Amino acid sequence: MFRKTPPRSRLPEGARNYRAYVIGDVHGKLDLLEELLAKIDRDLERLPAKKVVLVFVGDLIDRGPDSAAVIELLRTYRRPGAKTVFILGNHEEVMLRILDGDASHIGQWLKFGGAQCLASYGLDPAGLAALGEAEAVAAIRGAIPAEHSRFLHGFADSFRFGDYLIVHAGIRPGVGLEQQLQSDLRWIREPFLGDRSDHGFVVVHGHTITDGVEVRPNRIGIDTGAYASGVLTALAIQGAERWVIDTGVPASSTLTGTLG
Repeated sequence: MFRKTPPRSRLPEGARNYRAYVIGDVHGKLDLLEELLAKIDRDLERLPAKKVVLVFVGDLIDRGPDSAAVIELLRTYRRPGAKTVFILGNHEEVMLRILDGDASHIGQWLKFGGAQCLASYGLDPAGLAALGEAEAVAAIRGAIPAEHSRFLHGFADSFRFGDYLIVHAGIRPGVGLEQQLQSDLRWIREPFLGDRSDHGFVVVHGHTITDGVEVRPNRIGIDTGAYASGVLTALAIQGAERWVIDTGVPASSTLTGTLG
């Protein structure tokens, strides 16, 4: 158990029994997702909360072997007393653009994880190379169920939780929240990662892989590279407390300070 001075960031006084679990980039790793959800269940049994929200920061698909099963699990996931929020990641954005008819992204998508995604839907990605653009889009549409596309189209750009803003990639420093571009929320790295200014909230994000949870005064990165590392991470937030649950260790760690 790891403790430091409690952080400034917290929930409103009336929301102390309101807990969020923010879950990092799954990237087609069904086994890790199931393991992490089971650990969250055990965490709630150990320390119940009146209201619970599970927030997925996006990039549920690509790279790992089970994108289709991950989407189906989360599309149908229900936990009594818990709300789910899904943030759209850059990988979902590219797939949706293709499903909406933009064939120009197919080649790039296949290179950064789309091939594994399509294989999980039973489509041979190598066979797409022999097809024209319209035929390739039609083949992808035929492989991916319409209910999966509708599910992804319903994802949000961000979620505010007390003094925390949850997004996929980050924000553009110095730009008001209402003026943020979708492209930055889903794709940005610099200048966001290196910025040290106070945004008025702490940004919790995925998108950029780190060896462990990266805590800075103005942001917390939770993409621990599940598809390559075997570690899928969730950040739990309640009141002034923060703790980490992941698939790499049997017990959770409490993060209530600013690390490195």
